[in-house]
Amino acid sequence: MREDIRSMTPEELAAELREMGEPAFRSRQIFAWLHRGAGSFEEMSDISKSLREKLGERYELSAPGVARKQVSQADGTVKYLWELRDGNCIETVLMRYHHGNTVCISCQVGCRMGCAFCASTLGGKVRDLTPGEMLEQVMFAQRDSGLQVSNIVLMGIGEPMDNLDNVLRFLELVNHPQGMNIGMRHISLSTCGVIPGIRRLAELGLQLTLSVSLHAPDSETRDRIMPVNRAYGVEELFAACRDYFQKTGRRISFEYAMIDEVNDHDWQADLIVKKLRGMPGHVNLIPLNDVAESPLRPSRRVRQFQRRLEDQGVTATVRRSLGGDIDASCGQLRRKAMEIGRKGL
Repeated sequence: MREDIRSMTPEELAAELREMGEPAFRSRQIFAWLHRGAGSFEEMSDISKSLREKLGERYELSAPGVARKQVSQADGTVKYLWELRDGNCIETVLMRYHHGNTVCISCQVGCRMGCAFCASTLGGKVRDLTPGEMLEQVMFAQRDSGLQVSNIVLMGIGEPMDNLDNVLRFLELVNHPQGMNIGMRHISLSTCGVIPGIRRLAELGLQLTLSVSLHAPDSETRDRIMPVNRAYGVEELFAACRDYFQKTGRRISFEYAMIDEVNDHDWQADLIVKKLRGMPGHVNLIPLNDVAESPLRPSRRVRQFQRRLEDQGVTATVRRSLGGDIDASCGQLRRKAMEIGRKGL
């Protein structure tokens, strides 16, 4: 299988060109084309035909196909189901906010984390995405929509810490001054609590926002809804988060999907307050989306839970729901396409 050229840095491209007997300065031109969203080597008009042919023999370059696209009539949110080179599909969501446009990208085809409330994990993990495939979600959502992307969240299908080497390379590429040049402070990375990844990020000191999918502050509840808790317990998770803050100085966002009569009790709000004491953190309460295959239902106590946190000094917000009239929640559109494919419709 040919190498994914969009996953390469300018320095790697220069080394490859020298090996091919070509001038290394061409690497800057090629890198610029790749990060403008070139879907083929033929588009690189200022590169000689002979070099384009050499590149085509060695490297993979194409654009993901739009398998499905949904546009919210309510708020303009766009949901893409991309078909990759191998026929697998992933999701990307483009959301419009007053402060700019945010794209939510996937980092894996499927997910093996098994969270009970998430459609992405149904069917398990198929494979990791390459750095280039993550990059393509940003640039082709931008190209298709005509909207400038200013913020990126790695909260789509997959667990970033389960594909961390490729995620770190993606961050390097999307942040590169010769590429899209999106600043680290405009990037959020979400994890369900894979602690070795959190500790590795802490050592790197990147100025991104770490979002931890907490969803329960106690082990008994978290074991039920998040299998990762059996490998990396919630107490160890809070300790890793505290260490992360001390090393980076970056406030952590704790994501909390509100599930009826599961994690929405007053004592659980009180436990969150206790665990976050002395560690600046923000709790983002998420109204649960219905997943047909799951028995879990949305909480009726979101505002009460928010008030209980805030009354005790914890910053808590309720996530604004976007794309409510489309399959905007993580994994929904891919899951629907898989069901249709199985039925042969």
